Amino acid sequence: MDKRTFIRAAAFAAALATAGGAALAQDKPLKIGVTAGPHAQIFEQVRKIAERDGLKLQVVEFSDYIQPNAALAAGDLDANSYQHKPFLDQQVKDRGYKIVDVGYTVNFPIGVYSKKVKSLAELKEGARVGIPNDPTNGGRVLLVFQDQGLIKLKPGAGLKATPLDVVENPKKIRFVEVEAAQLPRTLDDLDAAAINTNYALPAGLQPGRDAIAQESAKSPYVNLLAVREQDKDKPWVAKLVKAYHSEEIRKFVQAEFKGAVVPGF
Repeated sequence: MDKRTFIRAAAFAAALATAGGAALAQDKPLKIGVTAGPHAQIFEQVRKIAERDGLKLQVVEFSDYIQPNAALAAGDLDANSYQHKPFLDQQVKDRGYKIVDVGYTVNFPIGVYSKKVKSLAELKEGARVGIPNDPTNGGRVLLVFQDQGLIKLKPGAGLKATPLDVVENPKKIRFVEVEAAQLPRTLDDLDAAAINTNYALPAGLQPGRDAIAQESAKSPYVNLLAVREQDKDKPWVAKLVKAYHSEEIRKFVQAEFKGAVVPGF
């Protein structure tokens, strides 16, 4: 084989390899785990933008906070978008996941809702209040109650405070820990419940209209995109982050959720 024939053969082989790789990517879209509600709605828009950049995505919905990380760690997902950093850090610590964050997404200021009172000040002695049963989201609710002057937490409890860290509770409020996705259903039985916005909205609750108290938008709980540590430097990750951080997504979030969900990028 002469030199020119060899070069042509090598170029043809490279072209076949490239075509095969493109076909493989098309046949096997990246699987992105999200929780139902705003995260799913936003990622449907991200999917359209990513496809324009040659990145095909499949959005996979979950109904709880535990399975998306378990599925990502197991390799059943390529990325997920549903959690904030304190939650991810706790999951990594507790379960040993090799999962890292690669970009911020949106913030969901958590709200307290009630069918029985119109403000936290109206809560009676011994009132029962539902809070998420995971340490990070439960802790952020307790900080809201502390900021409102209803309880006091022991020094150093910080973002991971639990009901056991309450050292002053004049109204003897009873905090009932419930799986986050189930909290909207507790409003008929409890005096109030703190509900993550991504579960409040599908339940017909509008934070700006219905919440009797709300976390500050300037909180450490901005949500993020997460991938396996081994994938963080792969080209598709940068494309995924770019698609999410586009001006189109910023405008969609602002128009669709009207302050209930705010861009964190």
